[in-house]
Amino acid sequence: MIETLKNYLFYLKYQKNYSIKTIDSYQRDIEKFLKYIDDEDYTLEMVDQTLIRNFLSCEIMNGISKRSNARRIIALRGFYEYLVKNKIVTSNPFLLISMPKIDKKLPDFFYIEEIKNIFQENSQREDFLAPRDQAILELLFSSGLRVSELCDLTLQKINIKERIMIIVGKGNKERRVPFSLNTQKTLLYYIENTRKEILVNSKSNGSNYVFLNSKGNKLTSRGVEYILESIAKKINTNMSLHPHKFRHTFATHLLNQGLDLRVIQELLGHSSLSSTQVYTHVSNQKMLEEYEKAFPRRKK
Repeated sequence: MIETLKNYLFYLKYQKNYSIKTIDSYQRDIEKFLKYIDDEDYTLEMVDQTLIRNFLSCEIMNGISKRSNARRIIALRGFYEYLVKNKIVTSNPFLLISMPKIDKKLPDFFYIEEIKNIFQENSQREDFLAPRDQAILELLFSSGLRVSELCDLTLQKINIKERIMIIVGKGNKERRVPFSLNTQKTLLYYIENTRKEILVNSKSNGSNYVFLNSKGNKLTSRGVEYILESIAKKINTNMSLHPHKFRHTFATHLLNQGLDLRVIQELLGHSSLSSTQVYTHVSNQKMLEEYEKAFPRRKK
């Protein structure tokens, strides 16, 4: 079973193009389930609905949230789909397991004034890596990239002059994503100056990835998260600068500007429109907040 799991994780990484973070989560979920069926003296083929429901019930009793259990079902359903495809088992019992109902959490986002302040404060930095960090901030906001997509971006996939990128997203699906004029200037300065200095100083072999760490190697998702945490400290803000918050802000901003929902879906690389529709709720919430400012409740 261990070898089968290794092969599946390899498949997720190199054929499905899943992010390291997602693969790590799926690995933990599947390993937990494999330990459970081993303790119960079951094989992969013997797994049925009853065993699965018992496993999920045990997880809930151990304090696991509905959201985490839902992710486990998705991870294990995909794993069994792979097993069926490779003739390791004959059927996928997880297809018969319904997903727990979860209250949808509205995406957290920045207001445009907050974004402007973050960019302005960070642009005052004078340290060597400041131009790289500014380029990361501006690209995340103006393109809505997933952090894994930003890390995987190569020089061959970005056209600075035309302000367009070819992004390979989930499921190895390619999409064209534009970026702003401000981002164009920031990126050009970083690539032509800071990035070249990083390669010279680190004596690197010349990585083709756009964003590099101080040693000249490709930035990881965790590396970007650390950079954003450091920026928050340097500009003295209590706001969370998580990469996905910039993606939420990108989508919400475009929706507020009247862009068609299907265009936003294409830019974000969502396979389903329902994933994009959550931003309509955010936009409506913002609209109500602005309305309340215009028509405040009378004091009794």
